[in-house]
Amino acid sequence: METLLDALQEGRLIELPDNDKFHSLQFLAHIIEAIPSVPNGTDVAGLVLSREKNSPTALGKSFACPHARVPYEEDLICSVGWSPTGINYGAPDNVPVHIVIMHLVPDNQRNHYLKEISILAKALQSDPNIESFRKANDLNTIRNYLLDLVSASKSLVGSEARARMIQLEARGISAEQKIQQLSNMIIEPVTIIAASNQRPVVLSQNKELSDILDNSLQLVETIASKGIFELNGWRIIKRSSADYQLNRCSYDCIAIRLTNNLSNEAK
Repeated sequence: METLLDALQEGRLIELPDNDKFHSLQFLAHIIEAIPSVPNGTDVAGLVLSREKNSPTALGKSFACPHARVPYEEDLICSVGWSPTGINYGAPDNVPVHIVIMHLVPDNQRNHYLKEISILAKALQSDPNIESFRKANDLNTIRNYLLDLVSASKSLVGSEARARMIQLEARGISAEQKIQQLSNMIIEPVTIIAASNQRPVVLSQNKELSDILDNSLQLVETIASKGIFELNGWRIIKRSSADYQLNRCSYDCIAIRLTNNLSNEAK
């Protein structure tokens, strides 16, 4: 489970915005798409959702492992989402899914992916603490549980030592640092209010983001037709929309940006 360990170490464990299966999968997919090593135009969301319709990916034990296969050679990548309330995922044991581990699987990593999923399934079957994480109320508890799960995998001797080191480090930092998620990303809620023949109103607590979107001429058209808008390193993802009188529409969105992009542009 080296890929899961990398995701935990690199801050790709997030609390899902809601307990809707479609929104959760879309959200995790867009996080993977924002990783710099993933080629531009890789439709992880489309691949995952299309596959999920035909082959649901719940493992049972409150875990699901959706994936997208892509026709190029790269590293195996995953992002991890935690749903505090649980997702009605259609699991074989009818238990709501609390942890979703989504993989991007390049052609050269298929055997590696199958091995990791097999190890995870075996670890879950033998885990004596499988019920504990369902009562968790913060992301750091979930992170430590997953680190314990990796450490308990007997076939990962090298990674076991890494997991122990990361876990000790995580437990030694301050409480404020512990609850930070996606340390290499900025995630902002955004509301866009559109009306015919009027300039859209962008509601965001991030001034830089508001300024960028306020000056975009194609924002509403692109969000309405494609559900995704990208500009200056930001990816705006539409979660839902609502129509109102006088031809007005409100778009509930999430904006994602890698902080690495900020530093790279500054150079």
